[in-house]
Amino acid sequence: MLRIHDALTGRTGELAPGRAVRLHTCAPVSAELPGHLGDLRPHVLSDVIRRLLESRRVRVVACRGPLPGGDPAVSEAFREVAGALNLRPPEHEPPADETAETAVELIAGLVERGRAHAVADGSVLLGAAPAPAASPAASGAGAATFAASSAADDGRVLWAAASGEEPAWDSPWGRGVPAPGVRCQAAARRSLGPRVDVLVAGADTPPQRGEPLLAAGHVVGCGPVRFDGAALSLRQVTEAGLDPLAVRLAYLEHHYREPVRLTWDLLRDADRTVRHWRARVAGWAESPSAPLASGHVRCVEAALDGDLDTPAALGALRDLEGDDSVPAGAKFESFLHLDQVLALDLSTEIGRTPVPVP
Repeated sequence: MLRIHDALTGRTGELAPGRAVRLHTCAPVSAELPGHLGDLRPHVLSDVIRRLLESRRVRVVACRGPLPGGDPAVSEAFREVAGALNLRPPEHEPPADETAETAVELIAGLVERGRAHAVADGSVLLGAAPAPAASPAASGAGAATFAASSAADDGRVLWAAASGEEPAWDSPWGRGVPAPGVRCQAAARRSLGPRVDVLVAGADTPPQRGEPLLAAGHVVGCGPVRFDGAALSLRQVTEAGLDPLAVRLAYLEHHYREPVRLTWDLLRDADRTVRHWRARVAGWAESPSAPLASGHVRCVEAALDGDLDTPAALGALRDLEGDDSVPAGAKFESFLHLDQVLALDLSTEIGRTPVPVP
């Protein structure tokens, strides 16, 4: 049974699927670079969760939040990048316009219940409207300071008034845009209902605490992605001659809650590993088939069940590769079985060229 860490509670618990698991992944905050490798990490994580559950015959209904701005060309570019990383397309991907409408409805409900309030510039902040500032004579400076700090604690922006020429939507408070956390939750609420089983968010889009917009059984947060210099895009990776799935493997080499520093050396190492494993699988395919190497497979699956410990899972896969006691046919069947979750296209070299049997 998959055990997974909840970013809001800080506890690791079992994900007990019912007849279906409702899975939502937040879209990136910025649409400036659809193939930004930092934005893609939570989507790879979400895909691993989905594939792992589906390998156990669990029905997964997935939703992906819309990119900000609502530009169809940007959304299509993101889908192409997602396809290059073997991300299974979600059943639901509501457009930005529809998500904004749902966000307005949800925020309006908070305002009506006194859980949010509009301010003069047309923005809406979380929390009740602050009481008029008390005069020093009536309450003393300490009371006024406490009131100001309380307002600051609750004053997260739910709806930001439009500024400039960026896309914006109408609302009872004027034209504006929903905050990223609200947009993310509104997309899930519209497509999956008031509760999801798993919500996956990146380091730049943490679910906002205190917003009763969406209930989630598990909130899964990714660690940040860092670069030595400017951020990299998937296009830069492929233009350098690397396989796009080297990016996927580079993420899997690190636990999803830990930071990743993506360097060219790391990506080149991952590219060599992907190509090496494909060649090994093609070689093993020339041998008679044999049952799965069950002990090794169980080690990989146990690592994945333990809060998606993909580095340990890859380590167990390397142990299987190097175990001379396992027949080549069993290695072949085991690698392809596990690639249903890893999704590194390890079968692509089979039959392309004659390969000596290891």
